[in-house]
Amino acid sequence: MNQTLTSEQQTASASLALAEQQAMRKVKQRYWTVIGLRVAILVFVLGGWELSANLHWIDPFFFSQPTLILQQIIDWLVEGTSQGPLWVQVAVTLEETVLGFLIGSVAGVIFGILLGRNKLLSDIFSIYIQIANSIPRVVLGSIFVIALGLGMASKVALAFVMVFFVVFGNAFQGVREADRYMIANAQILGASRRQVTMAVVIPSALSWILASLHVSFGFALVGAVVGEFLGSRQGIGLLISTAQGAFNASGVFAAMIVLAVVALAADYLLTRLEKRLLKWRPAAF
Repeated sequence: MNQTLTSEQQTASASLALAEQQAMRKVKQRYWTVIGLRVAILVFVLGGWELSANLHWIDPFFFSQPTLILQQIIDWLVEGTSQGPLWVQVAVTLEETVLGFLIGSVAGVIFGILLGRNKLLSDIFSIYIQIANSIPRVVLGSIFVIALGLGMASKVALAFVMVFFVVFGNAFQGVREADRYMIANAQILGASRRQVTMAVVIPSALSWILASLHVSFGFALVGAVVGEFLGSRQGIGLLISTAQGAFNASGVFAAMIVLAVVALAADYLLTRLEKRLLKWRPAAF
């Protein structure tokens, strides 16, 4: 009898191991399929672009072509830009972006939680927030340049405005969506309002807040670049403005690629941070 049970257990264990191996194999196959399709699409788009420019189906003067854009990036890396080394331009834009992102995110989280937990303050300030949010925030860049000058302050201010409302909206909604039963249970157990906020509401809203950071960093980058485009001494936005003034389409596309690399690197770091802070959340399939 015992030998029969042992044999059945071994068979079940072997079947489970085989099923696990097959599942892992399918996951790896899907991963490499996705990578292969991404590369194929990139090659198709860039190859079609290059071919269209060489055959003059499109005008390279206006739309450039991948080889010219690559050559422009190499020239910037080797010889530098008209404003100085490329890494300095990236560092200036990144500093403005990070400062605006951090200040806007912290302010958005604080005000989102504060108004989400206080119905009176929410009712009072809701109309003003709606009015401020309805204003095209990029337009404020000209005002910031006039008021704060061509230095870093005007770019940080515009990046802050671009980030604040995104993070605020998610934090506010996350607080409002907190589990009422968990809040009631915490209050029954004698938790104070502050303890309920810190132990129940904020962890519940954390996924909302972290989700907004991916989008808001992109907005911060847009704010910094637009501010530099409107008036600046250094930065990637100034590179774009200079290339536009010289009718250098390759320079415009090259600066866009540099911005895309910066944005992708930041999104990767934010994803790692999100996974670390939300270890408790079940994996998505």
